[in-house]
Amino acid sequence: MTQSTMVATGERPVQGGVAGWACSPGFPPSTIFPFTPPERIGIRNLLEFQVLMYRPLFWLGKDGQPGVDFDLSLAHPPEWSEDGRSVTVTLKPWRWSNGEPICADNVMFWVNMMAVKGRRFGSYSPGYFPDNLTSYEKLADDRVRFTFDKAYSKTWVLMNQLSLITPMPRAWDRTARDTPANASSDPADIPAVYDYLVSENGVWTVEDNEIRTRWADSPVWSVVNGPWRLKSFTIDGAVTFVPNEHYCGPNKPHLDEFRQVPIADDEEMLKLLRAGPDRSGGIQVGYLPYGLDVGGDADPAAEHYRLIPQHVYCTRYLPLNFHNPDVAGRIFQQTYFRQALQHTLDQETAIRDIFHGYGHRTNGPVPPVPDSEYLSPAQRGNPLPFDIGRARALLAENGWDVSSTPAVCVRPGTGPGCAGEGIEAGTRLSFSLRYVSGRAALERLMRLLAADAAKAGIELRLEPVYGSVMVAEDHREETPDNPHRWELNCWNGGWSFYGKPTGEIMFKTGSGSNFGHYSDPKADQLIDRTVVSDDLEAMYEYQDYLAEQVPAVWTPGFPLRLLQVAKNLRGVEPINPYGTLSPENWYYVEE
Repeated sequence: MTQSTMVATGERPVQGGVAGWACSPGFPPSTIFPFTPPERIGIRNLLEFQVLMYRPLFWLGKDGQPGVDFDLSLAHPPEWSEDGRSVTVTLKPWRWSNGEPICADNVMFWVNMMAVKGRRFGSYSPGYFPDNLTSYEKLADDRVRFTFDKAYSKTWVLMNQLSLITPMPRAWDRTARDTPANASSDPADIPAVYDYLVSENGVWTVEDNEIRTRWADSPVWSVVNGPWRLKSFTIDGAVTFVPNEHYCGPNKPHLDEFRQVPIADDEEMLKLLRAGPDRSGGIQVGYLPYGLDVGGDADPAAEHYRLIPQHVYCTRYLPLNFHNPDVAGRIFQQTYFRQALQHTLDQETAIRDIFHGYGHRTNGPVPPVPDSEYLSPAQRGNPLPFDIGRARALLAENGWDVSSTPAVCVRPGTGPGCAGEGIEAGTRLSFSLRYVSGRAALERLMRLLAADAAKAGIELRLEPVYGSVMVAEDHREETPDNPHRWELNCWNGGWSFYGKPTGEIMFKTGSGSNFGHYSDPKADQLIDRTVVSDDLEAMYEYQDYLAEQVPAVWTPGFPLRLLQVAKNLRGVEPINPYGTLSPENWYYVEE
């Protein structure tokens, strides 16, 4: 928000002040190093924490709409070769907080790390960036050229590939605090540099990682190029940011401080809203919890706050663990079972009774909201509706006695009408379902699913777990000696897209954020087609196949939050459609 825009509103802006933002329960930031591993990938670490300090090469979301905002990007619009295989990126003359220029070496540093350590990056997908590069090179201090193995969709390259790059400063190119390296030029230095940066981050799967309390004073993490720098971080996840006085981009912060306040659960959030933003310890930007009884008030915070739905381009789902080494993994391999389970989720009831009518159906891997050309005609309907009878029939037709719950396998084997390979007679349809505690709506959704699944013969044993703990345990790096043993889990999320909603990160074999380890050769082939052109038929075929295959249980979509914003705070809207938090735009006005 520029000064001229503020004046045009007719309100008197107030420079300075402090704003507190209520964090979602269960997910304190665990990763400041912006090369985030699969077990910690997500909006909370990336788009509500890291991005305030470390900007991506290209900024996604402009004036509340999808697309690239080149004004906020570190680089100018990319230049393409005639054959569409090479793209040249020229950086703007902006600087890091230590005075060094943001330069080609910073980009090469990140890409070299991706080339060597890509499998430890949550947005890595085998066969794509940087595997699909035949070369990448520094052309000048401010220019880098990427040459691909073939021509891809330019939209996809810009918004799904180049946007992954977060340039890293020379101050991070070292193997110890007093030992510089040369990882920007020599990939052989990457392993040692990576290990050093991880040690400065602290172990991201350890909940009491006390190194986080020293991030603000770190000679590594204090070198930033975004509008904010870290002032303090407590072990429970209370975060304070102050403006980066050396920030070179537009939209410099108006606030003196921006605070991220940990919230124990939705009940605490409701109490804070009712108390108002001006009390001691008050919250200026909170959220109206879904699923809670608010005493008949449609908006119990309306006296002090205005409500702004935070819509993001997200598809929501509940993963199944295809790598589970026990019988659960073999059952999940059966398409009929996944379809039966999907038929037991009553999305319409959940939208009406749990999400206050703000939600929408999810039918497949492409978000239906906001509407886009990418959504196929078939997915605008209801291909796998809530239907307990159909769920029971699918199970009975494939070897299960559904006369009681849990259903029992009575026809093992792989022939017609049998349960499937590796599923023995007497096996019961009983599974653990871990989900994030502290979220009233998620608790109600899981109980609704469990009750209706039981009517079809599927027992779901519900297990609430603190969010950060569940993700660390269930999505940690897997080894042959320590496989993933969880069965189903739900972190109250899904996947938020940048640009073209292709599935290479979520559902392609071996991808960093393919949390359930889904693998299907046809799905891989269809995903590959979506990234080489802008043919909508390729997008339609991909999503229709995945919707029918049910690689994860599709769950209702809803705004990320129903934001409650103090009435004298401006600049929160328009909402970034990808979930990025931008408190540098916020400012108070005189009341």
